[in-house]
Amino acid sequence: MTVTIADIMQTSPVIPVLVIHDAADARPMAEALVRGGLRVLEVTLRTPAALEAIAEMKKVDGAIVGAGTVVTADQFKQAMDAGSEFIVSPGLTETIGRPIIDSRVPFLPGIANAGDIMRGLDLGLTHFKFFPAEASGGLKALKALAAPFYQAKFCPTGGITEATAPEWLAFDPVLCVGGSWIVGATHAETETRAHAAAGLRA
Repeated sequence: MTVTIADIMQTSPVIPVLVIHDAADARPMAEALVRGGLRVLEVTLRTPAALEAIAEMKKVDGAIVGAGTVVTADQFKQAMDAGSEFIVSPGLTETIGRPIIDSRVPFLPGIANAGDIMRGLDLGLTHFKFFPAEASGGLKALKALAAPFYQAKFCPTGGITEATAPEWLAFDPVLCVGGSWIVGATHAETETRAHAAAGLRA
């Protein structure tokens, strides 16, 4: 069965957004997150260790590992070579979107306004990352955007905290949120935070 971006977004209420500086941390971090109930992991391509980290996290049973901050076709290819199961981009252009869509890899592109959503719909997409969520007007802005685009579903990311996540998740078009608060100082703390996050959508 083909896994879609909708399936991935509905796996857990929170997708941890991970910036990994040392690939040796990747596998134990993924194990802690999965034990805590968060299986979908987004590794941002912001560090030299990111691609190796994706490959390491893929070794963890139950983990669904994707690449975030993908902004070029070259990065998309590198992410796929590392074993990424889905792709997240901070924005959406046809140049980056078309090859990902044509590959049929689950794709979550960033949008911040009505024009972005219309561009995505033109490309056949209906699932988007609302980014940067808080800086783009927060939940009030997303509610205004979602009204004319009834077919669209969202994963707000950027500035969302454990305290504000439930309010976002209570809005029906929001399938999940992206969060950078999950990783703690220790793997035990990460597991505890993941467990709390996994229970946010009661």
